[in-house]
Amino acid sequence: MASKAIERGSATLEQVVQVPAGDAMLEGQLIVPAEPIGIVLFAHGSGSSRHSPRNAAVASHLRRCGLATLLIDLLTRREEAVDIQTAQFRFDIDLLARRVVGATQWLADQRDLRLPIGYFGASTGAAAALAAAAAHSEHVAAVVSRGGRPDLAGDTLPLVQAPTLLIVGERDRDVLELNRQALAQMRCEKQLVVVPGATHLFEEPGTLEHVARLARTWFVRYLQTATP
Repeated sequence: MASKAIERGSATLEQVVQVPAGDAMLEGQLIVPAEPIGIVLFAHGSGSSRHSPRNAAVASHLRRCGLATLLIDLLTRREEAVDIQTAQFRFDIDLLARRVVGATQWLADQRDLRLPIGYFGASTGAAAALAAAAAHSEHVAAVVSRGGRPDLAGDTLPLVQAPTLLIVGERDRDVLELNRQALAQMRCEKQLVVVPGATHLFEEPGTLEHVARLARTWFVRYLQTATP
């Protein structure tokens, strides 16, 4: 990331950043509004990337209430090309979680961006976010999952300490049941919200906006009172 001070009250900062995560260099888009109260790292899943229109829409909504956002590709370009053909990496939750942890550490190391951190995970990215939250509890203030697969986080679920909101579409029945099972394993502050009429991708009119409002309320509640 190019060195540039981020000051409260300054104009919005938008940068394409290179984020080291283990042996990989990940590409991301960092956008910081004036007077940020926290930052949300987006963990994409199942073949998606930082260019996901659904996550971009949620991120735009979060920025309007003072939350910075980091949308990041958890796979390198080479890995993404392989994954498109083979789906080799999208269910490798250990790998994806390590990438989220690496990005979290990168954020924590930015001296001009000391903000409470939240995770927004979608699909398999939600499992990676929860596994990373379990491993990096000192840096993570809140987690939101949209149509996620928290069940894939496995044995790490009881170790998550950050308050976690699971959002699932009413008509996404199989994933809804998996979220209910995952919720029962978690020991942190937690909530499951079912969006009426929504399917897995929240393509129905108004459903993605519903997700964005729920995420905004959750993140503002926990990030604005957290210590970076």
